[in-house]
Amino acid sequence: MFDFLEGYDLLGAFWTTVQLALLSGVGSLIWGTVLAAMRVSPVPLMRGFGAAYVNIVRNIPLTVIIVFSSLGLADVFGVTLGAVDDFEALGFRLAVLGLTAYTAAFVCEALRSGINTVPVGQAEAARAIGLSFTQVLTLIVLPQAFRSVIAPLANVLIALTKNTTVAAAIGVAEAAVLMKEMTENEAQLLLISAIFALGFLVLTLPTGFLFGWLSKRLAVKR
Repeated sequence: MFDFLEGYDLLGAFWTTVQLALLSGVGSLIWGTVLAAMRVSPVPLMRGFGAAYVNIVRNIPLTVIIVFSSLGLADVFGVTLGAVDDFEALGFRLAVLGLTAYTAAFVCEALRSGINTVPVGQAEAARAIGLSFTQVLTLIVLPQAFRSVIAPLANVLIALTKNTTVAAAIGVAEAAVLMKEMTENEAQLLLISAIFALGFLVLTLPTGFLFGWLSKRLAVKR
């Protein structure tokens, strides 16, 4: 029944998907945190940049961002990200960059909602004892904000895992590319679809359960 799978690197394709999700997840968490800090910054220019970035990027289709990363950054501006003459590595890195840039906007908004749950009095008390804005943010506000938005961040990560299929638009050999190849070569459309659906369930369901458990365990008691 599954003889047609021979000759296809199914595990390799899903491993590429996992790598895309993990690297983009870490990158978007870092960049999204920086954006969230900008959005609550006392500096108007930083607040304006953070708001403009989030509003613009969230309303651009991910496919457009991924294609721009390839055609715009690589072909027009010559950005290679250290992958000279290695088109496979270049496509992968550009996909990570595009996914990071896109997902960071959603991480920022999730984190900003968490920042808004922190009582204002705590920040005012910290400023009263001489802490700077950066110290208040990193030592008091962000730790509580992260704990209150674990569940929303899990949803962002799950969406990111599914969004990795868009990397197929620039030829990254992840699960969606292999699925397209298999459906074109094999007369097993329903079975192939079921296999890839199961593969993504295996990737996303444990993430939801893990973050749900963390959300309950690390919830901020108020």
